[in-house]
Amino acid sequence: MADKHHLYLVDGSSYIFRAYHRLPPLTDPEGTPVGAVYGYTTMLWKLAADLDEADGPTHLAVILDASGVSFRNDIYEHYKANRPEPPEDLVPQFPLIRDATRAFSLPCIEVEGLEADDLIASYARAAQGRGWDVTIVSSDKDLMQLVSEVDGARIDMLDTMKNQRIWLPEVEEKFGVSPELVGDVLALMGDAVDNVPGIFGIGPKTASKLIAEHGSLTAALDAAADMKPSKLKDRLIEGRADAELSKMLVTLKEDCALPVPLEELKLGPVPPEPLAAFFAKHGFTSLLKRLESGAGSPARKTDLNPARPTTSGSTGAGEGSANRQPLPPMPRIDHAAYHTVQTAEALAAWVARARAAQVVAVDTETSSLDAIRADLVGVSLALGPNDACYIPLAHSANDIFAPQPEQVPFAQAMALLKPLLEDDAVLKVFQNGKYDLNVLARHGITVAPIDDTMVISFALDAGRGEEGMGGGHGMDELSQRHLGHSPIAFKDVCGTGKKAISFAEVPLDRATAYAAEDADVTLRLYHVLKPRLAEEGGTRIYERVDRPLIPVVARMEREGIRIDRARLARLSEEFAVEIGRLEGEIHQAAGQEFAVGSPRQLGEILFEKLGYKGGKKGKSGQYSTDVSVLERLAAEGATIARLVLEWRQLAKLKSTYTDALQAAINPETGRVHTSYSLVGAQTGRLSSTDPNLQNIPVRTAIGRQIREAFVPEPGNVLLAADYSQIELRLAAHMAGVDSLKQAFAAGEDIHARTAMEMFGEVTRDTRARAKTINFAILYGISRWGLAARLEVPPEEAQAMIDTYFQRFPGIQRYIMETLESVRAKGYSETLFGRKTWFPRINSKNQAERQGSERAAINAPIQGTSADIIKRAMARMLPALADAGLHDVRMLLQVHDELVFELPEERVAAAAPIIRQVMAEAALPAVKLSVPLGVDIGTGPSWDAAH
Repeated sequence: MADKHHLYLVDGSSYIFRAYHRLPPLTDPEGTPVGAVYGYTTMLWKLAADLDEADGPTHLAVILDASGVSFRNDIYEHYKANRPEPPEDLVPQFPLIRDATRAFSLPCIEVEGLEADDLIASYARAAQGRGWDVTIVSSDKDLMQLVSEVDGARIDMLDTMKNQRIWLPEVEEKFGVSPELVGDVLALMGDAVDNVPGIFGIGPKTASKLIAEHGSLTAALDAAADMKPSKLKDRLIEGRADAELSKMLVTLKEDCALPVPLEELKLGPVPPEPLAAFFAKHGFTSLLKRLESGAGSPARKTDLNPARPTTSGSTGAGEGSANRQPLPPMPRIDHAAYHTVQTAEALAAWVARARAAQVVAVDTETSSLDAIRADLVGVSLALGPNDACYIPLAHSANDIFAPQPEQVPFAQAMALLKPLLEDDAVLKVFQNGKYDLNVLARHGITVAPIDDTMVISFALDAGRGEEGMGGGHGMDELSQRHLGHSPIAFKDVCGTGKKAISFAEVPLDRATAYAAEDADVTLRLYHVLKPRLAEEGGTRIYERVDRPLIPVVARMEREGIRIDRARLARLSEEFAVEIGRLEGEIHQAAGQEFAVGSPRQLGEILFEKLGYKGGKKGKSGQYSTDVSVLERLAAEGATIARLVLEWRQLAKLKSTYTDALQAAINPETGRVHTSYSLVGAQTGRLSSTDPNLQNIPVRTAIGRQIREAFVPEPGNVLLAADYSQIELRLAAHMAGVDSLKQAFAAGEDIHARTAMEMFGEVTRDTRARAKTINFAILYGISRWGLAARLEVPPEEAQAMIDTYFQRFPGIQRYIMETLESVRAKGYSETLFGRKTWFPRINSKNQAERQGSERAAINAPIQGTSADIIKRAMARMLPALADAGLHDVRMLLQVHDELVFELPEERVAAAAPIIRQVMAEAALPAVKLSVPLGVDIGTGPSWDAAH
């Protein structure tokens, strides 16, 4: 009902530590540390902004821990004994955080001897008892015990880090039991961070299974006596007292006296005066300006998203950068501050600190750039600037007489790291995390949740590299660009050439400096880049498209695809014979033998000996013999140019595919594992390397022969699912072309429809021309470019372009509006909010400007296409798993196509699900006015599946 009360309870303690670790050090005008205060303030403000008007709170309170001691310490003196003391610069910020809460005129509640969780539980149950809804703003697993619904009054949770509501299904998915039994599971498994003992040797999965089977902790413990002899039976019997003690420690106190009555938590307008005074006192000038301007006033529920600070050294490029609170630089990188972790006790302490911090940067050191073959040599962690460590795992002395370095035994280290890396409550931050996910997955670790600074950078700055600030998103470039720091180079640690050593041979002091710095820099980049997502409108594309894709692509890389080595070997032999034959014909046409692969010798033959016109020398003094030159000569009747083009194509296919694919077969898996780049294509498309599987010719006989060598395991088939003309469909939607929409809705041949519109008839020739024009127009082709493709005079090509725009005026309007927008803003945008920057769109250099214009016309369409297939990929395996199709494996993504491997008998069940996921991938974020067609085929090879 409209007047139903809704209480929001903010777990302020978790906000404080998140704020502290998300931002670099900051001091106010009096020199007091206020970095956590600033972060806490902006998080509280952002929370208000994100609350939906229809479901926003009527009442709200912030709940804090009064001290580190509670009644639980009377029950068990070692409770929370493992928790490290808060950082020295955070301690003076605790009272200021309370001042910040009160400056918002919000109740700030704390009681000595009670933990914030107990107060939250008591307020939640009291409000629920009066028929109110309650939302607990936290991701704390202990509070999940409270999720419930009683007589229509529900208690749920809101994890603002993931922007996710936690309700009954989420709790049951995490713990395998309903919320009222979560405490029983926690009592069995214990908690190393809070020093809740649990029963030694019983982890989350076993605890969940026992409670689910027996219905309660007491029943599970009672059942132990009747179990078959096993370690589990012994542990349950011997650890009963610890489990019962743990149950007392994890059980929330739900009947505390409420220090502030529920009615007094009513949320009303926020007086600006206390906030203004607080902002002014602590130097939060950007917040003060926004408050004074009325934009984002806390008394309103809109535009409550103040600018986040950044560090000096950040480029600050993009919208909102002028409003950022200036901060002093982060402390300089101090390699001497890093720690080498060589004992299990030291590692356990770092793990406990990381879990308490809830945000940790992670990096792996390995023996190879190939994640599928690499051996894990060590892991580094970072919790703050210069607060980083390196955990060596497989180092050896590079001197046979030197003692082996002390290290945590590999299995023991993995056992300690695995719970941290898989903990849903701890965010793991990576730079190019896909690589690390694959390395760790091979050791049984499924890392989640994650953030990736490389992918965040791409979501913010794709295309900006043309401004001279460096185009890449690698760590070294990002560090130099945003932090003003050049990290230690790998070659400076391992050397080069014959003197190079493996990372496992690097002395631990040097290895620590290099590896811990990687994690430290990654965390610093995270603090600089992540806030920009909200400021600059990048959150939507990062959270809805890019971040969910990272583990999906990592899994595809691990899956790989089987290759028929014998077939490739035969193709290589056939290509070698054909290449030899072509060389003979080329030599005959030239009148002499020469190195066909030498551009210098070829240029001299063409333009000096044979006398062809139009030869141009470059700065090196040799003639250009690129493909455009050879195609021009071939069109003019130069047989030798046509032969060289054929020779080059065959030689490239042989070296790039039939030879290289054989060498790329992994000896352990018998499959080829390509590497996908999430940041390789400016428009957002994935790119493939080592080997590149996306450039195999699609329509040529030779390309089909190569695809025939991609085969499934015996008993399986390959399934190819391909979006049909997706870019034309998106153009029809984005440009609002009704005739094209109607044609797609009716399932017409769109190229035939275009041929009829333009030429008045549909023949093989007019349809082929219409197809070329359809795609060429979307790529902003010029009259000369279209003339070259259709082999017609430029005037005739221009007439075709004019006719096309007359028949489809929406396309011309879309092109003009897109160019106007990009010229004004500097970037294009997909339907999902992906920005692609074009810094040279207004260049005085005509070639640069026109090149940017052509790319800008297509970027929203091609980028939206890429976003859609990415969304389909992220949803695909969960959808198949829900249908019980766990044995359907997604192997490849090539432009608009997904390739799967599955048992033949599963095709009938899997194909409709694959089609539906792909067809509905845009929803609910974007509702298209044209259907997305999906063509599906299966067969004993990739080629046969088309």
